[in-house]
Amino acid sequence: MLRILFRRLVQIIPLILGVIIMNFGLIQLAPGSFLDVMTAEQQISDPAMIERMRILYGMDQPAAVQLLKYIWSVVTLDFGYSYRQNAPVLTVIMQHLPATALLMLAAIAVALLVGVVAGVVAAVKVNTIWDNLISLIAVFFFAAPTFWLGIMLTILFSVKLGWLPVGGMRTVGTEFGAIAATFDIARHLLLPAVSLGLFYAATYARVMRASMLEVYKSDFVRTARSKGLPGFQVVVIHVLRNALLPVVTLLGLQLGTVLGGSVVIETVFSWPGIGSLMLDSVMSRNYPVVLGVLVMSSVVVAVANAAVDIAYFKLDPRISAR
Repeated sequence: MLRILFRRLVQIIPLILGVIIMNFGLIQLAPGSFLDVMTAEQQISDPAMIERMRILYGMDQPAAVQLLKYIWSVVTLDFGYSYRQNAPVLTVIMQHLPATALLMLAAIAVALLVGVVAGVVAAVKVNTIWDNLISLIAVFFFAAPTFWLGIMLTILFSVKLGWLPVGGMRTVGTEFGAIAATFDIARHLLLPAVSLGLFYAATYARVMRASMLEVYKSDFVRTARSKGLPGFQVVVIHVLRNALLPVVTLLGLQLGTVLGGSVVIETVFSWPGIGSLMLDSVMSRNYPVVLGVLVMSSVVVAVANAAVDIAYFKLDPRISAR
């Protein structure tokens, strides 16, 4: 386990390097720069001032030199400077990261809980009305765009019923204690987490159903049944654990898409996370922040996939570290 963990962590290095080179090249090919936006917003028209700013931000140097300097700065955990927030990029990202991490964890929890339970019920009640109903609902949530689902849930639970807030992360202008503040954040988190989580829950439900039906055909399941074990014990102890492997694999592959999907959900619900920061940075040509977010996202996805590999050993001891 330690050997495979070390090998996965070492593999992150070329991955991060590839992400930096690819995204840096794409940004260089994009029209315009953050200097254009900065000078337009601050109404700077003096050519000498603009040239000094180009030198200050290193934009007067060749692209290859800029890339090498940026790679070295990333090694030293220096992601550059954000002119819009007037702060280092790493500081800006860390200010927004907790909100996105909270949304991602909540959405993944919703997806796993709903998807696994629905898949188990569909497999146990195969070819019944429950199986058909779960399959129909899963297809609906898989086909529905997350932003449309978020808007529909907002109209129902916020506008019509008034049970949940429309957007944001906290109630503005109100002071709460620790417990009340946690409850307030949870109320604001519920709709975006459900909107993002139900899309992935649909996939997990279908994968879980197919995996459980495959495990049901195994010899050890027939042996457990022949011993007279209760059906619930056979499902939970013998079938469920082995059927979780494809779901765990899919979870590791979809962590990057969950992070990408949070951009849309954070925009719909005005959630102050990395997605909102990324959108604002792209619109304002704040490329140091864009590159910093992409690098941090690749690190999170790579580390999460390493954690998924470790989870295999707990779910299936037959897997060896190769």
